[in-house]
Amino acid sequence: MPFDNDRAQIAIDYLVGITIFLLAVFFVFQYTSGLFTPFESDSDEITLVADRAATAIVENEMSAQSITTPNLVDKNNVDTFIALLNVDYNDTVHTLGLSGGFYSYNLNVTIENSTSTMYVAGEKLPFYGNIGQTKRIVLLEDTSAGTIEAAIVSVRVW
Repeated sequence: MPFDNDRAQIAIDYLVGITIFLLAVFFVFQYTSGLFTPFESDSDEITLVADRAATAIVENEMSAQSITTPNLVDKNNVDTFIALLNVDYNDTVHTLGLSGGFYSYNLNVTIENSTSTMYVAGEKLPFYGNIGQTKRIVLLEDTSAGTIEAAIVSVRVW
């Protein structure tokens, strides 16, 4: 009797069984961790809120009301909005629809040209957390000087 072992468990059978078991355990852990990911981050929601706020700020608050150039902003309107955001922050944020009874967002607006930062208004940016940001390229028209320059309006919401 050269073969007394009738358990039919040779090394390759054992290796295949353990491999299938480990793959199943790995799949279960990968699947269950993916179930909770959508509930951990609201960065998509924040980005959409930043997009909506940027549209309202550029097209309503700072616009030069030019039908032919929708991204043309008037320097006087920009000065007024930035001053209003710095002086009466809560009412301005409420007017933009960023605060309410259920949820409130903080706002920071920065306007830069090719060489420097021209305006900064709103709350100071936090060091951590989800921050939604939208940048819009606009033409800044100074009617008193008769100049138009390109600028970038950055709207950050958190």
